[in-house]
Amino acid sequence: MSELITAELVDLDLSAETKDAAARSLAERMAASGRVTDLEGFLADVAAREAQMPTGLDGGIGIPHCRSTHVTEPTLAFGRSASGIDFGAPDGPADLIFLIAAPAGGDADHLSILSTLARHLMDGEFTGALRSATEPGRAASLIRGDAPEAAEAGAADATGAEEAGAGEAAEEPTTAAAEATPPAAAEATPPAAEPSTPAAAPTPPEAAAEPAAPFRIVAITSCPTGIAHTYMAAESLEKAGTAAGVEVFVETQGSAGFKRLDPQLVADADGVIFAHDVEVRDKERFAGKPIVDVGVKAGINRPAELIAEVRQKAARGEVSAPARPTAPMDKGAGATDSYATRLRKWLMTGVSYMVPFVAAGGLLIALAFAIGGYTINKAPSVADHFVWTEATSWAALLFQIGGVAFGFLVPVLAGFIAYGMADRPGLVPGFVGGAIALTINAGFLGGLIAGLIAGAVVMAIQRVTIPPVLRGIMPVVVIPLISSVIVGFLMFLVVGKPVAALQKGLTDWLSGLSGANAIILGAILGLMMCFDLGGPLNKVAYAFAVGGLANPNEGSLKVMAAVMAAGMVPPLAMALATTVRGRLFTKAERENGKAAWVLGASFITEGAIPFAAADPLRVIPSAMAGGAVTGALSMAFGCTLRAPHGGIFVVPLIGQPLLYLLAIAIGTCVSTALVILLKGLRGASAGSPADTPASDASGVTVAA
Repeated sequence: MSELITAELVDLDLSAETKDAAARSLAERMAASGRVTDLEGFLADVAAREAQMPTGLDGGIGIPHCRSTHVTEPTLAFGRSASGIDFGAPDGPADLIFLIAAPAGGDADHLSILSTLARHLMDGEFTGALRSATEPGRAASLIRGDAPEAAEAGAADATGAEEAGAGEAAEEPTTAAAEATPPAAAEATPPAAEPSTPAAAPTPPEAAAEPAAPFRIVAITSCPTGIAHTYMAAESLEKAGTAAGVEVFVETQGSAGFKRLDPQLVADADGVIFAHDVEVRDKERFAGKPIVDVGVKAGINRPAELIAEVRQKAARGEVSAPARPTAPMDKGAGATDSYATRLRKWLMTGVSYMVPFVAAGGLLIALAFAIGGYTINKAPSVADHFVWTEATSWAALLFQIGGVAFGFLVPVLAGFIAYGMADRPGLVPGFVGGAIALTINAGFLGGLIAGLIAGAVVMAIQRVTIPPVLRGIMPVVVIPLISSVIVGFLMFLVVGKPVAALQKGLTDWLSGLSGANAIILGAILGLMMCFDLGGPLNKVAYAFAVGGLANPNEGSLKVMAAVMAAGMVPPLAMALATTVRGRLFTKAERENGKAAWVLGASFITEGAIPFAAADPLRVIPSAMAGGAVTGALSMAFGCTLRAPHGGIFVVPLIGQPLLYLLAIAIGTCVSTALVILLKGLRGASAGSPADTPASDASGVTVAA
């Protein structure tokens, strides 16, 4: 791999006035160096990342960055603005702009670049040298970390700088890996030597005040994006610890996950600092120790105060209470997850456990109707009357088994929403609340609310400090008892009746759907299914449809049919587009197109994600248009579906099956035509012929 930054990627007189213009100016240098294959596509990825959260940092710094399929290798471009450019930093415009580009899938490269750069930006000498640099080669050498003594003297020749850069570039992986090591190891002591020092001779408690055994702190840093502030806070705490004669070991919970501190290191720590803006992962590891808990910016701006505060707490004997158990969804959460994201995950946990019951029950009921007709629901119990040789008896058996499976739908939904929030103690009140929702006819909505209430109640109980002698019976007796009483009271007497009325209104509305209202609803559901291709909005539409199957009527069955049809369109459209106009797609996309035929036919909307990730501005609108058309047509044709999944493999169970397939085919053609048109226009606007050879992911030119 070539150097991360060269003189050609440096602009010391950046004239751009906006962050978009700055990104374009620096990206053009990357494209000219052959590191960006599609300038407009790359800039779209940069803009999408910038829209998530501003990338301006205090101290006049902007670090726009992204991962992109249009990047061939990890690259950094640097620009210096005389007037300053607004990147959303609280302290004003940025004059030092770093555009960071990493290949799609290159998480390790991306995070290594960002974390290393973020740590350097905490060094005033580093930023000062960049502001005073007079030559692009000198600035590139400084950023790479080449020959610091030559940079300070300002008299290194270009050849020497390049040789030093090559040597340093080879060491970058080691440097990035060393960030998880003790701070002294990252400074002057060889990495292998420092970790062995504290572990070599454990110090007895009575000798803690001796100079040979300094105060030891473990720290966690994290921020919403898990990139810049995370590592800047870590660097700041480490430097302050060195100045105060304190050992500080930092676990950076960044966006690519994190490497846990050694358990023995945590056990031996005298104090803990949490400098975070998102919830600390595996927080229970630090229970029973003096803890200072602040935002990540406090870790950057006043690390010495935090170190002093945790030392004072340790001297006073202040320790934290034992942490509550971590819920399953917390353990799998990303370090960048906001609380809104976690709420969605809790809800989707319940839905994911509910879907198998819906699938089994729905398919059995659909088969029963197919075998025994639509009067099979009036058959007597097979426990009292079953004739082995009669098809209607077998149909009745299937129907009644499916009905029993459906009976678990709402309790399972509520129980596992609570489980996602509070682990196993949430199951009992969740199931109780879900069963009550069925009893009072609150249905699917009642199950959602019961699960959230149950999880919240259990989480609140778990935060109460209790005597150690009672801890053993808490999850077995106390929590299930108290939480079930509270959830039952709220569901029966407070929220149950209003929710039941809302559920009845929704059911009646679905039952009365006809004409334009049904078509509009189908189009909206189609748009939702195709907007994020298996993401939150897609899951909301699917959960809405599946919830209707709990109380099936003509309207809810139409909704289920429209949702599944629309969800099949994106992968089928991408498969068709790669077949009829393959030269507009890369080799990897053409291979993905073959698999998309099967995925689309099986109602796996995620089959279109590789195409949307590579070109979201063209693929997603095209998919949404086709999905809306299919959803509207399915509703207009009166197609119904009792099975919640299965794609074309459950066509025999669909009402109006031929018209249903026609709706899917029309929507697929609409999406295909639009994506081909938009991709063709991109090629024309770029001034390249329509049949420009595509590049595969490895950068090898592929003939169309």
